[in-house]
Amino acid sequence: MITERHRMKKFLSLIFWALLFSCCCWTTQAEIFTSISQMTDLIYSEKELVQSLREYIKAEESKLAAVKSWANKLDALTKVSTSDPEGYLGHPVNAYKLMKRLNTEWSELETLVLQNPSDGFISNMSTHRQYFPDEEDETGAAKALMRLQDTYQLDSEAFSRGKLPGMHSSALLTVDDCFDMGKTAYNEADYYHAVLWLQQALKQLDAGEEAVVSKAEILDYLSYSVYQMGDLPRAIELTRRLMVADPSHERAGGNLRYFERLLSKQLNEMKQEYQPASEEPIQLGTYSRPKDHLPEREAYEALCRGEGIQMNEARRSRLFCRYQDGNRNPRLLLMPMKEEDEWDSPHIVRYLEALSDEEIAKIKELAKPRLARATVRDPKTGVLTTANYRVSKSAWLEGEDDPIIERVNQRIQAVTGLTVDTAELLQVANYGVGGQYEPHYDFSRKDEPDAFKRLGTGNRVATFLNYMSDVEAGGATVFPDFGAAIWPKKGTAVFWYNLFRSGEGDYRTRHAACPVLVGSKWVSNKWIHERGQEFRRPCGLTEVD
Repeated sequence: MITERHRMKKFLSLIFWALLFSCCCWTTQAEIFTSISQMTDLIYSEKELVQSLREYIKAEESKLAAVKSWANKLDALTKVSTSDPEGYLGHPVNAYKLMKRLNTEWSELETLVLQNPSDGFISNMSTHRQYFPDEEDETGAAKALMRLQDTYQLDSEAFSRGKLPGMHSSALLTVDDCFDMGKTAYNEADYYHAVLWLQQALKQLDAGEEAVVSKAEILDYLSYSVYQMGDLPRAIELTRRLMVADPSHERAGGNLRYFERLLSKQLNEMKQEYQPASEEPIQLGTYSRPKDHLPEREAYEALCRGEGIQMNEARRSRLFCRYQDGNRNPRLLLMPMKEEDEWDSPHIVRYLEALSDEEIAKIKELAKPRLARATVRDPKTGVLTTANYRVSKSAWLEGEDDPIIERVNQRIQAVTGLTVDTAELLQVANYGVGGQYEPHYDFSRKDEPDAFKRLGTGNRVATFLNYMSDVEAGGATVFPDFGAAIWPKKGTAVFWYNLFRSGEGDYRTRHAACPVLVGSKWVSNKWIHERGQEFRRPCGLTEVD
C-alpha cells in the first residue's frame, strides 16, 4: 500500500511539473533580474571587473587617468555592496544603479579601454558579459523605481537623495541618472513619469551639480513631455528656456510656434485670456496620473501605504489569539502552534513560529538555484507568456527534495486539518526591487472552468503563506475588497480559505503583494486543493456557508 501511494504521489508530481503555471497568474516583467537573491551574483561580478581594471591601470597608468578615477569610485562602492549584498540590493536605488552601471557605463568604459587594448581586462570583460543585464533589464529596474514612486507617493527628489521611509542613505541619483530615468519613461511614451524625472534632473543641474547631459537636452525632452501632458503654457515656457540655453537648436523654434498656435486656438475657443505658466518646478501631483488596467488601483496602493485599513475597534474586539493543536493532532500536542486572528470575515489567521530560522535557511538554499522567471498562460491562446503585474522569481520544491520540506508540508496539514496530498508543491518566491503581485484570485473562477481540470484535484480551497524574511518597507499582503493589510514578519505564516464550504469562490479574497520598497522579500506558499478534503471540511448547505 505504501508503494502504491508513493507511485501515485510521484505520478501526480510529474503531471504537476508538466503543467506548472498552466492556471496560475505567476508572471514577471520583461527584466531577468527580478530576484535580489540572484542579483547578488552581479555584485561579485562587478567586483571582479574592478579588480581586473586595476591590473590594467597598472600597465598603462599614464594613459588612463580618467579610468583610474572611475575605478576608485567603484572600488569603494563594491566594498560596501559585497559586505551585505542582499541589504545593499534591498535599496531600490542601488539595484537600479547596478543595472545602469553594468548595462551602460561599463560598456562606455570598455570602448575607452579598447583604444589601447589590454588582453587581461578585455578577456575578463568578455567572460562576465554573458551574465550582464541588458537594456531591457535596465529599463525594468527604472520602471520598478517608478512603480514604487506611484505606490508610496514618493517624489523624485526623495529617490534622488535616498530619502525613503525609515531610511536615509548615500544611495544617490545624479543629474545623469535622473535624466536616464526620464528618458526611459519618455521612450515608453510614459510622459507622466518622464516629466517627474526630467524635472528632477533639471532641478539638480540648476542647483550646480555637474553632469554629462546638457541643460538644453533636458529641456528638449521635458518641454515635449509637458506638451504631451496637455500643459501648453508650461510647454511654451520650457521651450523658450530651451532657446535661451541653445539658440541654434534645430527644433525649438518650430516647436514654440506650434505650441503658441495651439494655445491661441484653445484660448479663443474658450474665450479666455493668456496666463503665463509658473516658472516654479513641477511637483508631484501637478498632473494626474493616467488610469490603467486595475480598477482598484487607488484602494490597493492606499493599503500598501497603510492607509484605508477597515479594522475598527468593534471588529478588533472580535479578534483573539489561541494555541492551535489541530484537534489534538499528535504533531502539535506537545508544542501547539500560536494562532492569531488577523481578520474576522473572511477569517484570516496568522501562525507564529511557523518556520524556524534553520528551516528558512534550508528552503532558501534549495530554491536559489531553481529561481526562474514566472509566466502566465494566456486564457485565449493557451501560450505561456510574461506580463507586468507580477515581478518576482519563483521555484518549486517537493517533499522528496529534503526532509525539511516534507516536515513543513506535514506541519501545514496538521495545523489546518486539511490534507496536503493533493496540494501543489511548495512554491518559493523572492521579490527584488519593486517586486509585487497586483490584485488577483488564487482560485479559478466560473469563466475558467478548466483551470485545474488536468490536475484532477479540484479548485484551490485554501492558501497557506509563509513569510521567510522581514521587509524594511513595503511588501504587505493586502485585500482591497475589505481593506485588510498583513505585514511580513519572518517565521510567521497566514492562512485563509479561498472557497466557501459550498465550493463557491469567495471573491472577497482577491489580494495582492505590495511592491517591496526597501529590503528583500522571501515567501513560500502552499496551495491546498479540494480533492481529499470531503470529510476534513464538509460541504455547506448554502452558497456562502
